[in-house]
Amino acid sequence: MDASELLEVLSPEGLRLLDSLPAWKASDDVVSSVAALRKKGHPPERVSAVLTQARLRARAEGKFGEFASRMLFTEAGLEQATRLGVAARHADRFRSAGLRSVADLGCGIGGDALAFAALELDVLAVDRDEVTAAVASYNLSPWPASRVRQGDAETTDLSDVDGVYLDPARRTGGHSATKRIADPADWSPSLDVAFGFAERLPTGVKLGPGIDRDLLPTDAECQWISVDRDVVEAGVWFGPLARTGVGRSALVISASGAAELTAPADSDDVDVDDIGEWIHEPDGAVIRARLIGDLARSIDARMISRDIAWLSTDHRVETPFAQQFRVLETFPLDERTLKRELRSRGIGRLEIKKRGVDVDPATFRKRLSLQGTNSATLVLTRVAGRHTALLCERA
Repeated sequence: MDASELLEVLSPEGLRLLDSLPAWKASDDVVSSVAALRKKGHPPERVSAVLTQARLRARAEGKFGEFASRMLFTEAGLEQATRLGVAARHADRFRSAGLRSVADLGCGIGGDALAFAALELDVLAVDRDEVTAAVASYNLSPWPASRVRQGDAETTDLSDVDGVYLDPARRTGGHSATKRIADPADWSPSLDVAFGFAERLPTGVKLGPGIDRDLLPTDAECQWISVDRDVVEAGVWFGPLARTGVGRSALVISASGAAELTAPADSDDVDVDDIGEWIHEPDGAVIRARLIGDLARSIDARMISRDIAWLSTDHRVETPFAQQFRVLETFPLDERTLKRELRSRGIGRLEIKKRGVDVDPATFRKRLSLQGTNSATLVLTRVAGRHTALLCERA
Protein backbone atom coordinates (compact mmCIF):
# COMPACT_ATOMS: atom_id res chain seq x y z
CA MET A 1 0.00 0.00 0.00
CA ASP A 2 1.31 3.44 -0.90
CA ALA A 3 0.06 6.79 0.38
CA SER A 4 -2.46 7.24 -2.44
CA GLU A 5 -4.02 3.82 -1.76
CA LEU A 6 -4.22 4.60 1.95
CA LEU A 7 -5.98 7.89 1.24
CA GLU A 8 -8.54 6.05 -0.88
CA VAL A 9 -9.25 3.60 1.92
CA LEU A 10 -9.37 6.28 4.63
CA SER A 11 -11.74 8.52 2.70
CA PRO A 12 -15.33 8.44 3.98
CA GLU A 13 -16.39 6.76 0.75
CA GLY A 14 -13.58 4.19 0.98
CA LEU A 15 -14.35 3.23 4.58
CA ARG A 16 -18.07 2.95 3.88
CA LEU A 17 -17.37 0.74 0.89
CA LEU A 18 -14.94 -1.46 2.83
CA ASP A 19 -17.35 -1.93 5.72
CA SER A 20 -20.21 -2.74 3.34
CA LEU A 21 -18.42 -5.67 1.73
CA PRO A 22 -19.11 -9.23 2.90
CA ALA A 23 -16.23 -11.12 4.46
CA TRP A 24 -13.78 -12.12 1.74
CA LYS A 25 -13.54 -15.83 0.97
CA ALA A 26 -10.69 -17.64 -0.73
CA SER A 27 -13.10 -18.78 -3.43
CA ASP A 28 -14.13 -15.23 -4.34
CA ASP A 29 -13.19 -14.10 -7.83
CA VAL A 30 -11.22 -10.85 -7.88
CA VAL A 31 -12.11 -9.96 -11.47
CA SER A 32 -15.83 -10.40 -10.84
CA SER A 33 -15.63 -8.40 -7.61
CA VAL A 34 -13.84 -5.54 -9.35
CA ALA A 35 -16.36 -5.54 -12.20
CA ALA A 36 -19.31 -5.47 -9.81
CA LEU A 37 -17.96 -2.53 -7.82
CA ARG A 38 -16.97 -0.62 -10.95
CA LYS A 39 -20.49 -1.13 -12.30
CA LYS A 40 -21.79 0.62 -9.18
CA GLY A 41 -19.71 3.66 -10.06
CA HIS A 42 -16.76 3.32 -7.70
CA PRO A 43 -13.49 4.61 -9.19
CA PRO A 44 -10.84 1.97 -10.03
CA GLU A 45 -8.27 3.27 -7.52
CA ARG A 46 -10.76 2.98 -4.66
CA VAL A 47 -11.94 -0.45 -5.75
CA SER A 48 -8.39 -1.79 -5.91
CA ALA A 49 -7.43 -0.38 -2.51
CA VAL A 50 -10.61 -1.53 -0.78
CA LEU A 51 -10.53 -5.05 -2.18
CA THR A 52 -6.90 -5.38 -1.11
CA GLN A 53 -7.95 -4.52 2.43
CA ALA A 54 -10.83 -6.98 2.30
CA ARG A 55 -8.44 -9.78 1.33
CA LEU A 56 -5.93 -8.77 4.01
CA ARG A 57 -8.65 -8.70 6.66
CA ALA A 58 -9.59 -12.26 5.76
CA ARG A 59 -5.96 -13.38 6.02
CA ALA A 60 -5.56 -11.54 9.31
CA GLU A 61 -8.28 -13.48 11.11
CA GLY A 62 -5.76 -16.16 12.02
CA LYS A 63 -3.68 -13.60 13.91
CA PHE A 64 -6.27 -11.10 15.14
CA GLY A 65 -9.57 -12.97 15.27
CA GLU A 66 -12.62 -10.75 15.29
CA PHE A 67 -10.45 -7.62 15.62
CA ALA A 68 -9.31 -8.11 12.01
CA SER A 69 -12.71 -7.02 10.67
CA ARG A 70 -12.15 -3.44 11.80
CA MET A 71 -8.41 -3.11 11.18
CA LEU A 72 -6.31 -1.94 8.24
CA PHE A 73 -3.17 -3.70 7.03
CA THR A 74 -0.19 -3.60 4.72
CA GLU A 75 1.09 -6.84 3.20
CA ALA A 76 4.42 -6.68 5.01
CA GLY A 77 2.83 -5.38 8.20
CA LEU A 78 0.45 -8.32 8.44
CA GLU A 79 3.20 -10.83 7.72
CA GLN A 80 5.41 -9.40 10.47
CA ALA A 81 2.68 -8.66 13.02
CA THR A 82 2.54 -10.54 16.31
CA ARG A 83 -0.44 -12.83 16.82
CA LEU A 84 -2.89 -11.15 19.17
CA GLY A 85 -2.79 -14.01 21.68
CA VAL A 86 1.01 -13.76 21.88
CA ALA A 87 0.89 -9.95 22.01
CA ALA A 88 -1.49 -10.19 24.98
CA ARG A 89 1.18 -12.14 26.84
CA HIS A 90 3.72 -9.43 26.05
CA ALA A 91 1.33 -6.82 27.41
CA ASP A 92 0.69 -8.84 30.56
CA ARG A 93 4.41 -8.75 31.37
CA PHE A 94 4.33 -4.97 31.46
CA ARG A 95 1.17 -4.87 33.55
CA SER A 96 2.40 -7.57 35.95
CA ALA A 97 5.64 -5.62 36.43
CA GLY A 98 3.60 -2.62 37.58
CA LEU A 99 4.31 -0.49 34.52
CA ARG A 100 1.55 1.83 33.35
CA SER A 101 2.90 3.08 30.03
CA VAL A 102 4.97 1.60 27.22
CA ALA A 103 6.64 2.85 24.05
CA ASP A 104 6.23 0.39 21.18
CA LEU A 105 9.14 1.33 18.94
CA GLY A 106 8.83 0.06 15.39
CA CYS A 107 5.18 -0.68 16.06
CA GLY A 108 4.31 -1.77 12.50
CA ILE A 109 0.55 -1.95 12.01
CA GLY A 110 0.09 -1.88 15.79
CA GLY A 111 -0.46 -5.53 16.72
CA ASP A 112 1.44 -5.42 20.02
CA ALA A 113 0.35 -1.84 20.71
CA LEU A 114 -3.26 -2.96 20.37
CA ALA A 115 -2.71 -5.60 23.06
CA PHE A 116 -1.01 -3.06 25.34
CA ALA A 117 -3.92 -0.68 24.96
CA ALA A 118 -6.49 -3.43 25.54
CA LEU A 119 -4.88 -4.08 28.95
CA GLU A 120 -5.27 -0.36 29.75
CA LEU A 121 -1.63 0.57 29.36
CA ASP A 122 -0.88 4.02 27.95
CA VAL A 123 0.82 3.44 24.61
CA LEU A 124 3.21 5.51 22.54
CA ALA A 125 3.49 3.70 19.19
CA VAL A 126 6.27 4.78 16.84
CA ASP A 127 7.09 3.76 13.29
CA ARG A 128 9.36 5.51 10.84
CA ASP A 129 7.24 4.67 7.78
CA GLU A 130 4.50 7.22 7.10
CA VAL A 131 1.92 4.80 5.71
CA THR A 132 2.55 2.18 8.40
CA ALA A 133 2.24 4.78 11.15
CA ALA A 134 -1.06 5.96 9.65
CA VAL A 135 -2.37 2.38 9.57
CA ALA A 136 -1.33 1.90 13.21
CA SER A 137 -3.09 5.14 14.13
CA TYR A 138 -6.32 3.86 12.58
CA ASN A 139 -6.01 0.48 14.32
CA LEU A 140 -5.40 2.11 17.70
CA SER A 141 -8.13 4.75 17.35
CA PRO A 142 -10.58 2.98 19.72
CA TRP A 143 -8.16 3.57 22.62
CA PRO A 144 -7.84 7.27 23.48
CA ALA A 145 -4.82 6.68 25.72
CA SER A 146 -2.81 5.54 22.69
CA ARG A 147 -0.61 7.88 20.65
CA VAL A 148 1.04 7.16 17.33
CA ARG A 149 4.03 9.06 15.97
CA GLN A 150 6.00 8.78 12.79
CA GLY A 151 9.61 8.74 13.88
CA ASP A 152 12.79 6.83 14.55
CA ALA A 153 13.22 4.48 17.52
CA GLU A 154 16.63 5.84 18.43
CA THR A 155 15.54 9.48 18.63
CA THR A 156 12.12 9.05 20.29
CA ASP A 157 11.66 10.96 23.54
CA LEU A 158 11.03 8.31 26.20
CA SER A 159 10.84 10.62 29.20
CA ASP A 160 7.13 9.95 29.78
CA VAL A 161 7.01 6.15 29.48
CA ASP A 162 7.74 3.41 32.01
CA GLY A 163 9.03 0.76 29.61
CA VAL A 164 10.02 -0.04 26.03
CA TYR A 165 8.99 -2.77 23.64
CA LEU A 166 10.53 -3.08 20.21
CA ASP A 167 10.69 -5.38 17.24
CA PRO A 168 13.76 -4.40 15.20
CA ALA A 169 13.05 -4.24 11.47
CA ARG A 170 14.77 -7.32 10.06
CA ARG A 171 13.58 -6.86 6.48
CA THR A 172 14.13 -4.26 3.79
CA GLY A 173 11.77 -1.29 3.65
CA GLY A 174 8.46 -1.30 1.82
CA HIS A 175 4.96 -2.66 2.24
CA SER A 176 5.29 -5.88 0.21
CA ALA A 177 7.95 -8.16 -1.32
CA THR A 178 10.47 -7.26 1.39
CA LYS A 179 13.71 -9.22 1.87
CA ARG A 180 15.29 -10.50 5.04
CA ILE A 181 18.37 -8.67 6.40
CA ALA A 182 20.90 -11.16 7.75
CA ASP A 183 23.31 -8.94 9.69
CA PRO A 184 21.88 -7.76 13.07
CA ALA A 185 24.07 -4.66 12.79
CA ASP A 186 21.94 -3.61 9.79
CA TRP A 187 18.58 -4.05 11.50
CA SER A 188 16.61 -0.95 12.40
CA PRO A 189 17.49 -0.33 15.12
CA SER A 190 20.54 -2.59 15.28
CA LEU A 191 20.50 -5.41 17.81
CA ASP A 192 23.06 -3.62 20.01
CA VAL A 193 20.92 -0.48 20.06
CA ALA A 194 17.79 -2.51 20.81
CA PHE A 195 19.43 -4.21 23.80
CA GLY A 196 20.87 -0.85 24.84
CA PHE A 197 17.42 0.49 25.71
CA ALA A 198 17.51 -1.83 28.73
CA GLU A 199 20.18 0.38 30.27
CA ARG A 200 17.52 3.09 30.65
CA LEU A 201 14.16 1.36 31.00
CA PRO A 202 12.53 -2.06 31.42
CA THR A 203 12.70 -3.45 27.90
CA GLY A 204 11.32 -6.29 25.82
CA VAL A 205 12.75 -7.16 22.38
CA LYS A 206 11.03 -9.40 19.85
CA LEU A 207 13.38 -11.39 17.60
CA GLY A 208 13.08 -14.13 15.00
CA PRO A 209 13.18 -17.63 16.54
CA GLY A 210 16.32 -18.50 14.58
CA ILE A 211 18.42 -15.77 16.21
CA ASP A 212 22.06 -16.73 16.74
CA ARG A 213 22.06 -17.66 20.42
CA ASP A 214 25.61 -16.33 20.83
CA LEU A 215 24.12 -12.85 20.34
CA LEU A 216 21.72 -13.17 23.26
CA PRO A 217 22.56 -11.50 26.58
CA THR A 218 23.21 -13.60 29.67
CA ASP A 219 21.49 -11.15 32.02
CA ALA A 220 18.00 -11.40 30.49
CA GLU A 221 15.18 -13.90 30.13
CA CYS A 222 15.03 -15.42 26.65
CA GLN A 223 11.72 -17.05 25.74
CA TRP A 224 10.85 -18.98 22.59
CA ILE A 225 7.15 -19.24 21.69
CA SER A 226 5.46 -21.75 19.41
CA VAL A 227 1.85 -21.59 18.23
CA ASP A 228 0.38 -24.83 16.91
CA ARG A 229 3.91 -26.29 16.58
CA ASP A 230 5.20 -23.28 14.62
CA VAL A 231 7.95 -21.39 16.48
CA VAL A 232 6.98 -17.77 15.94
CA GLU A 233 9.43 -15.67 17.94
CA ALA A 234 12.13 -15.32 20.53
CA GLY A 235 11.51 -12.68 23.18
CA VAL A 236 14.28 -11.10 25.26
CA TRP A 237 13.14 -9.49 28.51
CA PHE A 238 15.15 -7.18 30.76
CA GLY A 239 14.74 -5.77 34.26
CA PRO A 240 11.38 -6.35 35.99
CA LEU A 241 9.96 -7.77 32.75
CA ALA A 242 12.20 -10.82 33.23
CA ARG A 243 11.12 -13.41 35.79
CA THR A 244 13.39 -14.16 38.71
CA GLY A 245 15.42 -17.31 38.17
CA VAL A 246 14.29 -17.77 34.55
CA GLY A 247 16.99 -17.48 31.92
CA ARG A 248 15.48 -19.78 29.29
CA SER A 249 11.85 -20.63 28.65
CA ALA A 250 9.75 -22.41 26.03
CA LEU A 251 6.09 -21.45 25.77
CA VAL A 252 3.94 -23.86 23.75
CA ILE A 253 0.50 -22.59 22.70
CA SER A 254 -2.14 -24.76 21.05
CA ALA A 255 -5.90 -25.08 20.81
CA SER A 256 -5.86 -26.99 24.10
CA GLY A 257 -4.11 -24.19 25.98
CA ALA A 258 -0.59 -23.08 26.88
CA ALA A 259 2.24 -24.83 28.70
CA GLU A 260 5.72 -23.63 29.59
CA LEU A 261 9.12 -25.05 30.45
CA THR A 262 11.47 -22.74 32.33
CA ALA A 263 15.04 -23.02 33.56
CA PRO A 264 17.82 -20.73 34.78
CA ALA A 265 19.93 -21.62 31.72
CA ASP A 266 20.36 -24.19 28.94
CA SER A 267 19.74 -27.69 30.30
CA ASP A 268 22.23 -30.54 30.11
CA ASP A 269 21.31 -33.41 27.78
CA VAL A 270 20.47 -36.87 29.10
CA ASP A 271 22.33 -40.03 28.16
CA VAL A 272 21.90 -41.93 24.89
CA ASP A 273 20.39 -45.38 25.19
CA ASP A 274 18.44 -47.98 23.20
CA ILE A 275 15.20 -47.00 21.53
CA GLY A 276 12.08 -48.04 23.41
CA GLU A 277 8.55 -48.53 22.12
CA TRP A 278 7.89 -44.78 21.93
CA ILE A 279 9.79 -41.83 20.51
CA HIS A 280 9.07 -38.17 21.16
CA GLU A 281 9.71 -35.15 18.95
CA PRO A 282 10.21 -32.08 21.17
CA ASP A 283 8.39 -28.92 20.21
CA GLY A 284 10.53 -26.43 18.29
CA ALA A 285 10.36 -23.93 21.15
CA VAL A 286 11.86 -26.52 23.51
CA ILE A 287 14.63 -27.25 21.01
CA ARG A 288 15.40 -23.55 20.43
CA ALA A 289 15.48 -22.88 24.18
CA ARG A 290 17.79 -25.89 24.64
CA LEU A 291 15.60 -27.42 27.30
CA ILE A 292 15.54 -30.90 25.75
CA GLY A 293 17.37 -32.37 28.72
CA ASP A 294 14.85 -30.97 31.21
CA LEU A 295 11.99 -32.31 29.08
CA ALA A 296 13.66 -35.72 28.95
CA ARG A 297 14.07 -35.86 32.71
CA SER A 298 10.44 -34.86 33.24
CA ILE A 299 9.20 -37.85 31.21
CA ASP A 300 12.01 -40.27 32.13
CA ALA A 301 13.32 -40.39 28.55
CA ARG A 302 16.72 -40.89 26.96
CA MET A 303 18.32 -39.52 23.80
CA ILE A 304 18.29 -41.71 20.69
CA SER A 305 21.62 -40.28 19.50
CA ARG A 306 24.01 -37.55 20.52
CA ASP A 307 22.99 -34.13 19.15
CA ILE A 308 19.67 -35.46 17.81
CA ALA A 309 16.62 -33.80 19.38
CA TRP A 310 14.50 -36.95 19.63
CA LEU A 311 13.75 -38.77 22.86
CA SER A 312 12.65 -42.32 23.61
CA THR A 313 10.70 -44.07 26.37
CA ASP A 314 9.55 -47.63 27.03
CA HIS A 315 5.97 -46.53 27.55
CA ARG A 316 3.67 -43.82 26.28
CA VAL A 317 3.99 -40.46 28.04
CA GLU A 318 1.76 -37.55 27.12
CA THR A 319 3.30 -34.10 27.28
CA PRO A 320 2.40 -30.80 25.62
CA PHE A 321 6.08 -30.28 24.87
CA ALA A 322 6.49 -33.13 22.35
CA GLN A 323 4.66 -35.23 19.78
CA GLN A 324 4.55 -38.96 20.44
CA PHE A 325 5.05 -41.85 18.00
CA ARG A 326 4.91 -45.60 18.61
CA VAL A 327 7.79 -47.42 16.92
CA LEU A 328 6.56 -50.31 14.75
CA GLU A 329 9.80 -51.35 13.06
CA THR A 330 13.41 -50.21 12.78
CA PHE A 331 15.27 -50.42 9.46
CA PRO A 332 18.60 -49.25 8.07
CA LEU A 333 18.13 -46.09 6.01
CA ASP A 334 18.19 -47.96 2.71
CA GLU A 335 15.84 -46.94 -0.07
CA ARG A 336 15.34 -50.40 -1.55
CA THR A 337 14.64 -51.97 1.83
CA LEU A 338 12.16 -49.30 2.75
CA LYS A 339 10.39 -49.48 -0.60
CA ARG A 340 9.91 -53.23 -0.18
CA GLU A 341 8.78 -53.03 3.45
CA LEU A 342 6.31 -50.19 2.89
CA ARG A 343 4.77 -51.94 -0.09
CA SER A 344 4.35 -55.18 1.87
CA ARG A 345 2.42 -53.24 4.49
CA GLY A 346 0.19 -51.46 1.94
CA ILE A 347 1.32 -48.02 3.05
CA GLY A 348 0.25 -45.42 0.49
CA ARG A 349 0.14 -42.36 2.73
CA LEU A 350 3.44 -41.60 4.41
CA GLU A 351 4.51 -38.71 6.62
CA ILE A 352 8.29 -38.36 6.53
CA LYS A 353 10.24 -36.63 9.30
CA LYS A 354 13.97 -36.19 9.31
CA ARG A 355 16.62 -35.00 11.70
CA GLY A 356 20.35 -35.38 11.35
CA VAL A 357 20.28 -36.89 7.84
CA ASP A 358 20.73 -35.25 4.43
CA VAL A 359 17.46 -36.29 2.78
CA ASP A 360 14.79 -34.27 1.01
CA PRO A 361 11.49 -35.81 2.26
CA ALA A 362 9.45 -34.84 -0.83
CA THR A 363 11.97 -36.34 -3.25
CA PHE A 364 12.49 -39.41 -1.08
CA ARG A 365 8.73 -40.04 -0.89
CA LYS A 366 8.43 -40.03 -4.70
CA ARG A 367 11.23 -42.58 -5.04
CA LEU A 368 9.46 -44.96 -2.67
CA SER A 369 6.58 -45.47 -5.17
CA LEU A 370 4.02 -45.82 -2.41
CA GLN A 371 0.99 -48.04 -2.94
CA GLY A 372 -1.89 -48.97 -0.66
CA THR A 373 -4.49 -47.48 1.65
CA ASN A 374 -2.65 -47.63 4.97
CA SER A 375 -0.79 -44.69 6.51
CA ALA A 376 2.30 -44.34 8.70
CA THR A 377 5.08 -42.01 9.76
CA LEU A 378 8.68 -42.61 8.72
CA VAL A 379 11.37 -40.99 10.85
CA LEU A 380 14.74 -40.70 9.12
CA THR A 381 17.42 -39.96 11.66
CA ARG A 382 20.51 -41.26 13.43
CA VAL A 383 20.29 -43.83 16.20
CA ALA A 384 23.45 -44.27 18.22
CA GLY A 385 25.21 -42.48 15.36
CA ARG A 386 23.89 -44.78 12.58
CA HIS A 387 21.53 -43.64 9.82
CA THR A 388 18.22 -45.31 10.63
CA ALA A 389 14.60 -45.35 9.48
CA LEU A 390 11.89 -45.77 12.14
CA LEU A 391 8.48 -46.85 10.91
CA CYS A 392 5.98 -45.36 13.35
CA GLU A 393 2.38 -44.49 14.01
CA ARG A 394 1.30 -41.24 15.65
CA ALA A 395 -0.13 -41.45 19.14
